[in-house]
This record gives sequence, C-alpha cells and structure tokens, in this order.
Amino acid sequence: MSKGRYHSVECKCVDWQGLSERIAGEAAVVFAVDVAKHDFVGLLCRPGGEVLARVRWRHPEETRELLAGIATLVAVTRVEAVMESSGTYGDALRWQLGRLGVALYRVAAKRVHDAAEVYDGVPSLHDAKAVELIGELHGRGCSQPWPVAPPPRRALQAELRMLQQCKQREQALRNRQEALLSRHWPEVLALLEPGSLTLHHLIATFGGPQQVTILGSQARELMRRIGRPGLGEDTIAAVLASAADTLGLPCVLEERELLRWQAKALIEIHAEIGRSERRIAETLGKDDALATLPSCLGRVTAAVLVASVGSPADYPNAGSYCKALGLNLKERSSGTHQGRLAITKRGPPLARFYLYFAALRLIAREPVVARWFTRKTARPGALKGKQVVELMRRLAKGLWHHVHGQPFQIEKLFNPHAARAA
Repeated sequence: MSKGRYHSVECKCVDWQGLSERIAGEAAVVFAVDVAKHDFVGLLCRPGGEVLARVRWRHPEETRELLAGIATLVAVTRVEAVMESSGTYGDALRWQLGRLGVALYRVAAKRVHDAAEVYDGVPSLHDAKAVELIGELHGRGCSQPWPVAPPPRRALQAELRMLQQCKQREQALRNRQEALLSRHWPEVLALLEPGSLTLHHLIATFGGPQQVTILGSQARELMRRIGRPGLGEDTIAAVLASAADTLGLPCVLEERELLRWQAKALIEIHAEIGRSERRIAETLGKDDALATLPSCLGRVTAAVLVASVGSPADYPNAGSYCKALGLNLKERSSGTHQGRLAITKRGPPLARFYLYFAALRLIAREPVVARWFTRKTARPGALKGKQVVELMRRLAKGLWHHVHGQPFQIEKLFNPHAARAA
C-alpha cells in the first residue's frame, strides 16, 4: 500500500471552482465527513467511489470557508453529505449543509468500525480511512436519510435528555445512600426500597437511626404522611424497631449530615423527574405522532418513545422499529455450539426503560397478559426477565401495526391458540 493512500489537503488549498467544473452535469456527488471535536476530514467522490478530493479543516474556524466551497458544488449538481451518527459535534455542520440544500445521510458508527479490515485488509482505523469507509458504505446503500428534526421534535428531545440526566443523577445518589445505610442502618433496606420516597424523607428529616429512635412518634407520623395507604402499620413498626436495635455503626455528626444531604438531594431530583415527565406528557396534544399511540402505553412512555426513535409510522416494518429500539435479536453460534438469543441493546436505553415498565403494567393489569406471562414463566428453566423482554418486543410490534391502521388490542399481541391454552 502506498504511503500517501489517504493523503488529504487543507480546505483553503482546494480548487473548488475547478471541482465544480469537473462535476458539472453529473447526477450527484457524495461528500463524506468524519466528525471530530475540531479536526474534521471530508471526502468528495462520485457515487461509484471515484475520489475527487480529500479535504481537512479546523472546526469551527475554517468551516465557513468549507461551506462556501460546498455551495459552489451545490450550484452545479446534487450534493449528498453523509456522516457518522455519533455525538453532537457534527450537528452544526449538518445544519449548515442542510441550509445549502445538501441532502443529508448518516451511517452507523458500528458499520464503519466493522468494515475497517474488510476495506483494505488492515484493522487500523483513522480519520482519513474512516471517511472513505463512510463514503463507501453510503454508495452501497448502507446509509439512511438524516434530516434535521423539526422544532417540536427537538423540543421533545431536549426534555428527554433532561429526564435522562435526572434519572442518572437519581440512580447515582441512590447507590451512594444505599452504601451509607448499609454501614449505619442495614435493616431498613430490607423494609423500605432504596428508591422509597418515605425512606428519603425519613433520612432527610432525622439523619440516622439514633434520631429516629429518640423522636419515634414524629418519625411514625412522617412515615404515615409520606407513605399514605401504601405503607402498612406493621412496616412502620418494623422500621422503628430496627432503628432501636440496629447492627449498624453509630453515626457521628458529620456522617448524619451527609446522609441528610444525600436524602434531600434525592427528594429534589425526584420532584424534578416528575416535572420533566409532566412536561413531556403535555406535548401529546402538540404532536400527531403521540396522539396515535394507544392509551395503555402511558402518556409519558409514549412521549419518550417518540422523542427517542420517532413515530412507528416512520418505519417500513415492525422489525425495523424493534431494531431502532435495540430490541432486535442477536446470536453467536458456530458449528455444534448454539448461542443464546439476546437483544442487541443498540437503541436508546431510556426508551427500553420506559417500555419495560409499560410491559410490567400490562402484566399487572391485563388478565390475558397475566395468564400468558404465568404460563411462560412456569416452564422449566424459564426466566421472568426474558419473558418481560419478549412482551416488550411484542408490544413494540403491536405499536407499529396500530399506527399503520390496525386497532390496538391486547389479545393480538399473542398467538390465539397460545392465548386460549393459557
């Protein structure tokens, strides 16, 4: 292989006018981009793969000069820009290219990575090689249109990112509080869930088991008020008894204050999650894609799904919608070894999180689903978690068929013979 195989030139040294004269009259040219934080690399080629120019530039300092050059090409032919769908560093360039009338496409980063050795026999991957792979994959039809989302969808996605970050912070704080309670009051974790709002208020108010014991009547009243009917008197009595006879290490003042500080933060982030979910649910009346989803899904879950992967109506078949959610199956088998099936988890995790709890609600509330779930989990070696995932896949496919004109009925999620047998 020649040393200059992937040689590129600086943007300011490219003869854009000469390039426009060379491609005048052609149906289209491809502009592949390898996105980075600052040092971008681009490849201008014909759809058949013939390289016209390799260019590098510094973003954002030299991006305007690049856009001026692309504008000269747009004036004489159709330009298709294709880039990896990773991160946000390329979004500003994508927006500006769209304003110039460039057709926008994306290629999955995993495809680029997997094609590295197939392309030239060398497993290495660098910017100049990656940009050729992106252009090659686009020429093979392995890309998808990637237009900039309209403002309502972008607003929904912003709310979704806020919700996701809140949940990440909540989980991190919950883990830290659980670790401290395991040291100072391990018995309470068996009586109240680590995510229990009652537990958070109890710790935020009293700090530790010693103070709960000293102010037992006040602690009892607090648990009644926060727990409401969902928290029984027997549980409240057990919490107070465990505080009085805990095996935990007694808290010093600073440790007690740390517990209170963490619990207060958990209460605040829980309230923020509620506000974020309500704002997301309010968009139902503003987005037609959300209004078409069935009520059994839940308003917030429906909004999260649409914000994460778009409407099911945007996909050509139910399988492609499952794939966007990361619910398509993968297998690793060879010879006599038969690998286990598992979902790829390539889609947004927050969408699967909400769809998972939507499936749990169906199991708890719908008799047909409950019978199916009971029958499935009663088989030898069956795992309940895998059956919930199977229900998620069925639910996702049902959503796709629903938005394509079929009424959503829970019974249709299952084989009629299997449902009767259940």
